[in-house]
Amino acid sequence: MSVRPEEVTSILQQELESYEREIDLRGKGTVVQVGDGIARVYGLADAMMAELVEFPNGVFGVVMNLEEENVGVVLLGSEVGIEEGNMVKTTGRIIQVPVGEALLGRVVNAIGQPIDGKGPVVTEKFRPIEGRAPNVVERIPVKEPLHTGLKAIDSMIPIGRGQRELIIGDRQIGKTALAVDTIINQRDTDVRCIYVAIGQKMSTVARVVSTLEEYGAMHYTTVVAATASDPAAEQWVSPYAGCAMGEEFRDTKQHALVIYDDLSKHAQAYRQLSLLLRRPPGREAFPGDIFNLHSRLLERAAKLNEELGGGSLTALPIIETQAGDYSAYIPTNVISITDGQIYLEGDLFYSGVRPAVNVGVSVSRVGGDAQIRAMRRVAGNLRSDLAQYREVAAFAQFSTELDKSIQNQLARGERMVELFKQPQYAPMAVEDQVAAIFAGTFGYLDDVAVEEIGKFEQEYVHFLHERYPEIPRRIKQSGDLTDETREALEKALKEFKASFFSPTAGKG
Repeated sequence: MSVRPEEVTSILQQELESYEREIDLRGKGTVVQVGDGIARVYGLADAMMAELVEFPNGVFGVVMNLEEENVGVVLLGSEVGIEEGNMVKTTGRIIQVPVGEALLGRVVNAIGQPIDGKGPVVTEKFRPIEGRAPNVVERIPVKEPLHTGLKAIDSMIPIGRGQRELIIGDRQIGKTALAVDTIINQRDTDVRCIYVAIGQKMSTVARVVSTLEEYGAMHYTTVVAATASDPAAEQWVSPYAGCAMGEEFRDTKQHALVIYDDLSKHAQAYRQLSLLLRRPPGREAFPGDIFNLHSRLLERAAKLNEELGGGSLTALPIIETQAGDYSAYIPTNVISITDGQIYLEGDLFYSGVRPAVNVGVSVSRVGGDAQIRAMRRVAGNLRSDLAQYREVAAFAQFSTELDKSIQNQLARGERMVELFKQPQYAPMAVEDQVAAIFAGTFGYLDDVAVEEIGKFEQEYVHFLHERYPEIPRRIKQSGDLTDETREALEKALKEFKASFFSPTAGKG
């Protein structure tokens, strides 16, 4: 039996025409290139933006670039053991973190895994790290105060629940200390706190955790740590993870405070990832979406309306400046997004004014709405008075002869600056602040020596709680400084001053 070539040819032709070339690569891909915390993966046809993908050694990555030929994945862990040809699987999950009460008192990494050695976080609640910011209708104006316990801030740059207040200044002048004091001051409130450490040294994070435990603040606080030794991807993800944890409280009719320490390092980590992914660089080599990076994070802080439960998420982002230059790219970006800024100045810090708040540059766009009436009554003109004092003091050093009014202004300003000094980790109750500032603004400290102001304030507050406990209690309960309370304060001040200046004061 002979085989004719034309028959073989026709059979082959029919088979080739019926063959459909469909290779299903959905759900699985192959590593094409890996290095510097970035993996290029071929074949993930169904990958979603920000989806978690799994590598063979258990390391997860986040899909960040969706390109025609491959996808760019940033690794949330070490790239050791990942090599060309490895298989990568999609998980079908957008990157999410555990949320809820189970995280309070814990130290976790950027994806919510515990790193404090206290066992697993037991919760069934998860949230995507990226969320929709509440719209205009869902928000209400910020009117409820969030007290920091720091006289200089609560009196002149008040913060309200749902506000975004920037803390800005050079390195090592008290930005983190201010944030930690604010967390400690929430001890007797219903505010849950999330502290996000971005690019900090592990020893610094351990010190913050130790301080919070020492002052009894850790049981209502979650620490999200993406340290300097962690990959840039974790530093990029961590503030969004912290924000998602705070949103869970906000959306369940509770109140939360989230601190991002700091967004300068966050921007640098994102720039590193963007350049490695070959995204086009812009000003200072930052990518074009650097403004969106922070705006979509900070816009999620809000005070919700009563229909949605009235919960709030307050954000205190921190920005580190170089040599006091708050007009640089990232600082100006964040200033334009937030509702005000607390500017800490190196010169003030090194001259002993701590917290080193520059009142002239600092501002809260919420203003007196976020203060109790008692504080508004005693601190109404403080900001302008102190700003004027700094100007007059700058000129007075060149002049030998000053008229009486200028001398009085300088003397009052000097004492008020001294009054606003406050030791670290010693936040004051708002009723004690009102009593102390009342003494300063109404001239009761004018005849007290500057170096005695701190001692006077401390003993006066102690005296008030011992002899006239109804005064601070009334201020706390009513939130107002009525004529009756004011008269009682004046009486208490006169009585205390008489004993303070008495020759026998402090003896026995």
